[in-house]
Amino acid sequence: HPAGAMLAPSRRNVADCGVLPGSQKSHQTRAMSRSIAIVEDEPAIRDNYVDAFRRQGYRVAGYADRASALHAFDQRLPDLVVIDVSLGDEPEGGFELCRDLRARSPTLPIIFLTARDSDLDAVSGLRLGADDYLTKDISLVHLLARVAALFRRVTALTEQPDEGGVIERGPLRLDADRLAATWNGQDPALSLTEYWIVHALALHPGHVKSRQQLMDAANVVLDDATLTSHIKRIRRKFAAIDPTFDAISTVYGMGYRWLTD
Repeated sequence: HPAGAMLAPSRRNVADCGVLPGSQKSHQTRAMSRSIAIVEDEPAIRDNYVDAFRRQGYRVAGYADRASALHAFDQRLPDLVVIDVSLGDEPEGGFELCRDLRARSPTLPIIFLTARDSDLDAVSGLRLGADDYLTKDISLVHLLARVAALFRRVTALTEQPDEGGVIERGPLRLDADRLAATWNGQDPALSLTEYWIVHALALHPGHVKSRQQLMDAANVVLDDATLTSHIKRIRRKFAAIDPTFDAISTVYGMGYRWLTD
């Protein structure tokens, strides 16, 4: 990703975003029962994201710092939390908040939304248990889509806990119930999007998956360059565990496939 944009989306952009393409009234009905917390120290950015989520029917609360957020969470946890890494005078306050939240609930959906776009920060956030790590250059529509997709996954896992089961491909083990991946027993700390890309590839080894098929599997809309960067990051994460990792093959002009043993 390019360096994260520090300016918040304008109020015009928030107002124009409306209901996401393909959304139905039933989406807003479901959203009304979902609560989201936005923990962001920049008031303009925080207020605009709060407005955007409210327009989608969510119940939203905004917090300027870790202390105020924790005080509220002591009373009741929200259904999903969006956190900035740097909070006020705490350069890594978001990481500390994520650690605390994950200790309270192993299943609470947590998304980092931050201007800090280094791989080190992303891996740190994911290793602390965040479900995804996004930079602030992401479009408002894509952000809303990511949150909606995460809620859909949570609902699907609640209603059909056995769907997908466990997939084992040599050293790879994917647990769809827990959205967990391991390679030789070690956790590569995949983001939610990366997990579903790997799942789509490993589900049918040897079959070529187009870019569109991978985006559909991950419930996201990405341009080619962004999808390519996801594949590169996935390869790096597995290679950090096993330098000989070469299970993801690029089929030029077509897509990617998971190589069989």
